[in-house]
Order: sequence, then structure tokens, then C-alpha cells
Amino acid sequence: MSSIAENIARIEKGLKQETRLVAVTKTKPAEVLLEAYQAGARRFGENKVQEMVAKSEELPKDIEWHMIGHLQSNKVKYMAPFVSLIHSIDSFKLLKEVNKEAVKNDRVIECLLQIYIASEETKFGLSEDEAKEIVTSPELSDLTNIKIVGLMGMASNTDDTEVVRAEFKGLKNLFESFKQYENPRIEMRELSMGMSGDYLLAAEEGSTLVRVGSAIFGSR
Repeated sequence: MSSIAENIARIEKGLKQETRLVAVTKTKPAEVLLEAYQAGARRFGENKVQEMVAKSEELPKDIEWHMIGHLQSNKVKYMAPFVSLIHSIDSFKLLKEVNKEAVKNDRVIECLLQIYIASEETKFGLSEDEAKEIVTSPELSDLTNIKIVGLMGMASNTDDTEVVRAEFKGLKNLFESFKQYENPRIEMRELSMGMSGDYLLAAEEGSTLVRVGSAIFGSR
């Protein structure tokens, strides 16, 4: 079985220069994360706030912590002091909560709007229209401690690469179209799409961040 370091090296070698790896470390213990850290990984993605907080206290301080899971408003305050990027903003209400906690910590927290692109019922996310409502909202300018820096999406869980590719293409087009909105709170530069099964496809379609777990750490 190949080691974590070998897996990270192989994945990074396969990515284009503009695509960066987020190692999905959810459910993995701190010592496993440390192994990934020693192999050069610096961006770690977690889907539970409590787990992220606990690990951030144990691990080196130059790690970028990415929140990639569904986020509840009442949990934002725990990670607001240190979270690097929130991939999973799925409502204006949540964005306002992030801003409120960012103010308390004297930080600007970068966020991605999670767009619903899959053909399954189980995934969270905004429709195209709901996302447009957020980026064109007059209220957005008041949220001085957040920045919307891009979009995130999760493709359908299918072996049909044409379906997945079409979903990624659609998200990339939306991302490009959002660059027209002039607002100091918006700077479209990150497109988070692609996971262990489809990250190469996502990179081909313009993803800047791929969220890879089992291809690094093995199936849990």
C-alpha cells in the first residue's frame, strides 16, 4: 500500500499549476494529519467544526483550515478565530453570522458560495438564482468582515464522467459570470470542485481547489 506521502506527491504531480490540493482530513486522527503535514500538505479540509477546533490546537500553526462540510450558524464562533476558508456558505443568513463572528475576531473571513450542481437530493447548496441574489444584494456591502472569493460544488456521485464534466462546466461558467459583479466584498478567484473520484476531471474544467481524502488516506 502506498504511503500518505507517496499519495500526496502523486496527486500533486497530476494537477495543473493553478489547481491546489485540500487534504480532506475529516475523521482522521491528529497523528495521521501530521504525517500529511510532514509530506508537505498545508491545506486541511474538515466537515465538523468541533473536530477542526480540536485538531487545530494540536497541530502546527501554519496549517490552513478549510471548512468543507455543511455549517450550522451556531458553530461559526468556534472556528472564526482561525478558519482560512469556508467552502460551504449556503444562505445569506449564514454569511451574516460569519461576518458577525469575524468582526469579533478582527478578521476578514474568506468564503465560497456552495452551489447545488448535482442531480441528487442529498446535497446542500444554493441554486443559481439564490447565489445571484446574494452577490447582488445591497446588504452585502455592509458585511465588511467577509469576502466571497469563489464558488464550491459537489458533482453527482456517478461513474458517468460526461454527467460529472457537464456539472463542473456549468459551475465554471457561473463562476466566470459572477466576475461581472463589482463589489468590494466579492473577488472571484477560487473554484472548489472535485473530490477523490473526480478531481482530475475537475482540474481539467478549471477547479482551483480539489478536496481529496480517500485518495490520500485510503478508504476509512
